[in-house]
Amino acid sequence: MKKGVLIYILFSVLAFGLGACGDFLEEFSQNQRYATTAQDLDELLRGECFMQTPNISSNTQETMGFSSGLGMNYPWLHVMDDDAEEVVVGGLPSTSNYPRNVLGSFYHWASDPFVTLENAQYRDNDWERFYKSIGVLNSIIYMADEFRSKEEDLELLNRVEGEARFLRAGYYFLLVNIYGMPYNKVTASRDAGVPLKVTEHIEDKYFSRSSVEAVYVQIVKDLERAVVCLKGITPSSTLRVGEVAANALLSRVYLYMEKYEECIAAADEVMAGTYSVMDLNGWTAGQNVISWTSPETIFTQGGNAVAGTFLNYSTAWVLQNGNYVQQNQSLSYQVSEDLLACYADGDLRRTAFFKNSLHAFIPDKYKTWTNYNDEDEIGADFLIRLPEVILNKAEALAMLTRDGDAKTELEKLRSKRFAAAPAVTETGGALIDFIREERRRELCFEGHRWFDLRRYAVNSIRPLPDNFTIRHRNNAYEANSQTWYEDGYYELNAYAKDRAAWIIPIPNYAIEFNRGELQNEIRPNRELQRN
Repeated sequence: MKKGVLIYILFSVLAFGLGACGDFLEEFSQNQRYATTAQDLDELLRGECFMQTPNISSNTQETMGFSSGLGMNYPWLHVMDDDAEEVVVGGLPSTSNYPRNVLGSFYHWASDPFVTLENAQYRDNDWERFYKSIGVLNSIIYMADEFRSKEEDLELLNRVEGEARFLRAGYYFLLVNIYGMPYNKVTASRDAGVPLKVTEHIEDKYFSRSSVEAVYVQIVKDLERAVVCLKGITPSSTLRVGEVAANALLSRVYLYMEKYEECIAAADEVMAGTYSVMDLNGWTAGQNVISWTSPETIFTQGGNAVAGTFLNYSTAWVLQNGNYVQQNQSLSYQVSEDLLACYADGDLRRTAFFKNSLHAFIPDKYKTWTNYNDEDEIGADFLIRLPEVILNKAEALAMLTRDGDAKTELEKLRSKRFAAAPAVTETGGALIDFIREERRRELCFEGHRWFDLRRYAVNSIRPLPDNFTIRHRNNAYEANSQTWYEDGYYELNAYAKDRAAWIIPIPNYAIEFNRGELQNEIRPNRELQRN
């Protein structure tokens, strides 16, 4: 059988990107899809490799469900950092389908985050989704090169390969930053990353973790090739990939790797394009800053876990003093007081990015499914915007002690975020800290903060202090009064002291499948601290 002629859309094999043993392949080989033309590859790419928008009508515990949206892509990423805190509204003793219960062990940095607060185990589907897509992408990349020898549509093949390499790089970037250690330029060659497989054929072996450095080297290789393949190709929409998106993601990856000159060069390629920062001086109430067609949006895919995670509430009849009264109820998350305090007077993002709902502030920067069949709703699970690229470049410049140039980049963003932006007077390390805070203000709830804190912790120039902590308050229910009260907090220590809790454990099904070749660090039990 010629390798690459058959693409196996096998959940059991490609869910891990890891095959083993010929009999395993033969057992499932009836599930085949043939690709014989460039157009076939393009259809396969679109149908199997881009993140899907989750079905918000599903409702099962196994897909990590809460009533407002299930099967979402890593919603827990938004509740582990210091931008979110839990909020409880109404007398609600049962918590089974609410975000606070389902995501609570992530919020507490528990030893097993995939156990709900009611001690129900659920399945981590993100790992298998990533590796399933990577398995198909491996075959598409191989076959695109094979088809060139047949003088197929070269422009289409270049676009297909470019998009496939971009997606593979993006998925490995997410995998290594979720399940692996952060990139430390001194120790990356020996730090534990994630399994790396980029060949199109099924290998008769079990897989272990590749080093963080090996994963990042492959990510860069894919993105650099994607830039070449996508040269001169303009995507049909922000739902497809072009040269600019590849350079934008490359600027992010180089920043993580502390390759600051390369980061600046990639960012410059992006900023030479036609994208622009939305001027919030023209913002009106009810308008979303981030949408599919925003001038800032470079690429978007997937769903929007934020919309289902933050303060979704229901109305119920509750018995109080012998009478039933109607009451709003929610066990969910809100914007943290710490984040809100980061915005200076006159910062227009404070109003444009958030809204007040049931006396809690929640993210409101996205165009989501508020209106039925709204074609402009954004996929925030994998989002690239121009402001991030500007901040990537500004941080890289500050790291190179080019403070004046870094401030010039900041002005490109801040001039659109204030009626009259205050001058940035910080220099040196204080300027780096200011840019990081600006990044927090601008990119909150886009999946950056948790990853950023990890990389700051191991940065060789300006690491986070050893006494850095995140504190999440906890609430308890009082049955007699049917009310909630704050009863303490959980605390996450700095990465150097609490490393395992900064790494999401690889799911047991992958460990079992690979016969123990994959290992997790033991996450400690975390005790509630009393006020």
